[in-house]
Amino acid sequence: MIDGWDLTLRVVAVLVAFLLLPLLVGQAEHKVMAHMQARVGPMYAGGFHGWAQLVADGVKFAQKEDIVPAAADRRVFTLAPAVALLPYLVVIVALPLTPTAVGSTLDPSLFFVLAVMSVGVLGSLMAGWSSANKFSLLGGLRVAGQLMAYELPFVLAACSAAMAAGSVALTDIATAWTPWWLLWQLPALVIFFVAGLAELARPPFDMPVADAEIIFGPYTEYTGLRFALFLLAEYAGIVVLAALTTVLFLGGWAGPFEDQLGWLWTLLKVAAVSFVVIWARVAFPRLREDQLQTLAWKGLVPLALAQLVITTVGVVAT
Repeated sequence: MIDGWDLTLRVVAVLVAFLLLPLLVGQAEHKVMAHMQARVGPMYAGGFHGWAQLVADGVKFAQKEDIVPAAADRRVFTLAPAVALLPYLVVIVALPLTPTAVGSTLDPSLFFVLAVMSVGVLGSLMAGWSSANKFSLLGGLRVAGQLMAYELPFVLAACSAAMAAGSVALTDIATAWTPWWLLWQLPALVIFFVAGLAELARPPFDMPVADAEIIFGPYTEYTGLRFALFLLAEYAGIVVLAALTTVLFLGGWAGPFEDQLGWLWTLLKVAAVSFVVIWARVAFPRLREDQLQTLAWKGLVPLALAQLVITTVGVVAT
């Protein structure tokens, strides 16, 4: 039974993590991309290493006029940013930092996280449909097609890790991890990560917001703080994807002196995976829509099914 103080501390910790970690990832993306692309602008805003760039972006969004198109469905248009962002707050509640440091202990926490993450995509669909803009609608339809294509390998790869651990609780999966897990579950790790990038519409899978084709997809008509909420949802999604990858495939808090420094190992692994997400944006060109669908249905889905069969045989044999 959780007492009042413990519950209060957990709620505060989850809110702080939700507000702080996505902002840190956004700041890191500015800096990492600036180094990789030799862009000096984001490196000097505010003095030392451009520390004020994130503050400047926040002030910029706050000062912009909040516009709702006259033909838009105002209620759906207004609600969409919250629908895109809030599911990640709910997901963070179930993500363990250590075996005991978790917002809420749920037995089927993996299923809970996967189910709630899929709700966030509805925000993009709502934004595309309600904007009364053909480019926004096209971006929303691309979100729907991308979700249907990559949700299946994403879930199958997660199920492979759960089957190998013999549990659908994230804490149990991370506890069951051993170093050789990386060899046995490496295909599942790659599938999970790639499909996760596509689920978040991150480059090179950012066809729903292809600025050269459809302006900015479902978010074309959004301005000011509402647009900033969609960006915050994207960075929150990066944190959640990195944390899930860490817990399912990288051992979570496993490392030297994990009893004392387990939380630090988890955060370092989440930061490393987040860096790879940012690096992929710079390193790979955007896929065409046909390439994106071909990779999902002819590449990732068969590989995920094969990995699930291999895991099943391994579990039964041992």
